[in-house]
Amino acid sequence: MPLRSAGSGKVSPDPVHPPLFARYYARVSVNAETRMGMAGVRERLLAGLSGRVIEIGAGNGLNFGHYPRTVSEIVAIEPERTLRQLAVESALRSGVPVDVAPGAAEALPVKSEAFDAAVISLVLCSVRDVPRALGEVRRVLRPGGEVRFFEHGRGGGRVMTFTQRALDRTVWPPLNGGCHLARDPVAALREAGFELGPYRRMVMPENGPRLPTSYCVLGTAWRPALKER
Repeated sequence: MPLRSAGSGKVSPDPVHPPLFARYYARVSVNAETRMGMAGVRERLLAGLSGRVIEIGAGNGLNFGHYPRTVSEIVAIEPERTLRQLAVESALRSGVPVDVAPGAAEALPVKSEAFDAAVISLVLCSVRDVPRALGEVRRVLRPGGEVRFFEHGRGGGRVMTFTQRALDRTVWPPLNGGCHLARDPVAALREAGFELGPYRRMVMPENGPRLPTSYCVLGTAWRPALKER
């Protein structure tokens, strides 16, 4: 059983609990699987993974059905109670073993260097402390371990970026479970010391209106391998 209290600080079993937003997110995310092409994005995000994987901010567990059989185990961390219950139900239908557990990205309740890969999917927009959360990802990955990420963030030119920042300072985070629109996930990963691999910027939905949430990035990064002495 890989779970334990993280060394970077204690966290309550339910560090966040916005139930109204959680129910709204659960409905919208299921609809987005087909209407926005999210099922295909999840396939690309997870293709080729193997070994032990930690998924941070698993939500209602929609990624679980897309993991390849080469993955031996998934530890899925979800802080919100309603979404976590839905993730447990998704885990029961998964083709690979999934252990769903409470916890916050800033204090992951797992051992250091215990995972071959980490998955971050629409998470960095809403964590309270991005550098600390990514520091935890580095801690729990083995040297050379892989990060797969799909995030939305800053984009769309000067007018859209201004709009995103204005919304971040006012109504957007309290209405959307702490989500922020103008964060830069690629820069955050680089600043946290990850080696960036291939990544692709994309707009979601591809053929729909351009919204403050539309500007996304899908890619890969690595925890640097230990240097030989």
